[in-house]
Amino acid sequence: MSHRLNAADQPAPVSLPELPELPELPELPEFPEVPEPPYYAAIFTAIRTDTDPDGYQRTAARLSRLVRGIPGFLGEDFAHTPGGLAVSVAYFRDLAGIERWRDHPEHLAAKRRGLERWYERYALHIARVEHHHEFRRPA
Repeated sequence: MSHRLNAADQPAPVSLPELPELPELPELPEFPEVPEPPYYAAIFTAIRTDTDPDGYQRTAARLSRLVRGIPGFLGEDFAHTPGGLAVSVAYFRDLAGIERWRDHPEHLAAKRRGLERWYERYALHIARVEHHHEFRRPA
């Protein structure tokens, strides 16, 4: 059965407020070099609290170093906003690597601290990457 939209099905146009100008952002970190798919991505998105930002930064830096020792780890991307949104993507060759990272004792302790102090809300998504496309502006 095919569904076709007609004019009556279209939502009314929405007027968006003027957005404030964004501050200049620091230079982007280098992208991780990942192999040809398939591989897996663990995507962690969180809204952070204002509690203990220095402790959060120290822990995040330590975990970033630790995950590199997990067999199957390929690289990571991360970003955060001044408003507290944080997104971290860790790439792994297989699900076994993600499971090893999930069960790492320091990672488990950091997750407990996150629940107690650093996160208002979070979501974790595990995805199989089937396609990877990248653009690099010529120098």
